[in-house]
Amino acid sequence: MSKERKRTAAEKHEELLAKAIEMTVSLNPLVGVSTEDLKTAVKKTVKQTAAQPSKVLRYSKRFAGKVTDILKGTDKYEGHKNDRRFADPSWDENKLYHKLKQAYFAWEESLDELVDDLGLEGMGERRARFVKEMLITSMAPTNFLLGNPKALRKAIETRGSSLLKGLKNYAHDLKDNNGMPAQVDKSQFRVGGNLATTEGVVVFRNEILELIQYKPRTARVFGRPLLIIPPQINKFYIYDLNEEKSFFRFCLDQGFQVFAISWRNPSEEQAHWGMSQYIEAAIEAVDAILAITRSQSLNVVGACAGGITASILSSYLKQAGRDLVHSLSLSVCMLSMNSREMELGVFTTPASLQAARLKSRERGVLEGAELGRVFSWMRPNDLVWNYHINNYLMGEAPPAFDILFWNSDSTNLPAELHCDFLDIYEHNTLEAGEMKINGVTIDLAALDCDKYVTAGLSDHITPWKVCYKTTRIVGGNIKFVLSSSGHIQSLVNPPTNTRARYFSNESLPDNADEWLEGAEQFAGSWWTDWSDWLQARSGVRKTAPKVLGSKHFKPMEDAPGTYVFG
Repeated sequence: MSKERKRTAAEKHEELLAKAIEMTVSLNPLVGVSTEDLKTAVKKTVKQTAAQPSKVLRYSKRFAGKVTDILKGTDKYEGHKNDRRFADPSWDENKLYHKLKQAYFAWEESLDELVDDLGLEGMGERRARFVKEMLITSMAPTNFLLGNPKALRKAIETRGSSLLKGLKNYAHDLKDNNGMPAQVDKSQFRVGGNLATTEGVVVFRNEILELIQYKPRTARVFGRPLLIIPPQINKFYIYDLNEEKSFFRFCLDQGFQVFAISWRNPSEEQAHWGMSQYIEAAIEAVDAILAITRSQSLNVVGACAGGITASILSSYLKQAGRDLVHSLSLSVCMLSMNSREMELGVFTTPASLQAARLKSRERGVLEGAELGRVFSWMRPNDLVWNYHINNYLMGEAPPAFDILFWNSDSTNLPAELHCDFLDIYEHNTLEAGEMKINGVTIDLAALDCDKYVTAGLSDHITPWKVCYKTTRIVGGNIKFVLSSSGHIQSLVNPPTNTRARYFSNESLPDNADEWLEGAEQFAGSWWTDWSDWLQARSGVRKTAPKVLGSKHFKPMEDAPGTYVFG
């Protein structure tokens, strides 16, 4: 293979990985949507459309006219040039396929025109556009063998063996993946083997969490320890995928004393675990850290739902008279969630949220697998049909991406915690100062420790403008930084990423767009900027401990512990 072809293959792999990363569905604190809500959205849109039969008939006739023009030889309906589904040369070289492609895009245009003309507003319009997108992606000719020249050609070249492999893949997914096409080849990864390999030990455990202390990688360390709180919705090793992408390892190399929480994966027996129980468990971890390091305070980091938990923990400690959190860093985290910026708002009516509460309490947990299915259908082209074509029509194994493995390594949410998150979403209890933990009202405005807040410019899960609202909710000195990436890449953003960019602006105007207009762009990862910021808040350096844990908190076992395997 030539150097040029190798480079192209590498670029293709990088592009595919980037796409896969941004289509992951995890770390989302709004978890009230079910497959039933998707079906309800479809039914409502069909009902609204059927109520205007004259318009449906009008656009059906227009579509028929477009098909007639296509058959006569027009080239008007070419679609998007960068649409990967139609990248095969046959779509331009073969007359039949060329006309089929044009008819497909003409149909999409007609459906867009129909939705525009239905006169729907607000939620109804957003719902109709979602249903239209789901319909148009599901009926793409590339999803079917005869409509996919690349898959058909491979079937002929392999004398049908690709179809046989595809059938085996389908049978496997039907049995082991809830009937959804697998998004990752899980056989290539092992937690504690080639994932989550940073050296450390479990130094504390209660029924909700394990606390891991990581082995220093520098001769001297900062005196004030660092606690990293992951989301309860996923496994903690998003911070420790591999040596290159490990946030833990990066922090250790900067001289920080790193501790991390690994949440237990709950079953229906733990349905009663709510935010109060999680905060109580986290406080026990904080006390263990301070005892081990002999420090009077610590710095705290949290991402997404973990950021919500970290904010509540920090506020609770302060209001309980224990001002232990010296600084708080929040990544892709929304403390104000009820916003039109969030695409899941299409489905979240008061009735659907109440139904979600009842369903969780009935089952005891919100299942991570169910959440994954819902979000896959939120991105059907990239998370369903893309893998349908790859796994079944092409007969190929799904890609082996570490982030996709982590994304599929789902966890459950106990019913009570799920309901607490829904209350934060529906009633904005955090922003309104109405949330109570063990009788203590959480007042984020009174939380005056220094804060470093990051968001992702192209984040579709926690939109950056919603994350920016944090600067209006919390107190203290705040630095807001905007990564140029999406949700996961804004979090997993090592300095080795040569494409990394971030925006910074010392001013914090009320309007997010104004902030961005006045922001300066910097090359590189925000990790390095954050490290400089945190070093100034981490105390003086001292000799790194030679032994992990302490007399009262002895090492139990090596990282990544046991809860991560639950």
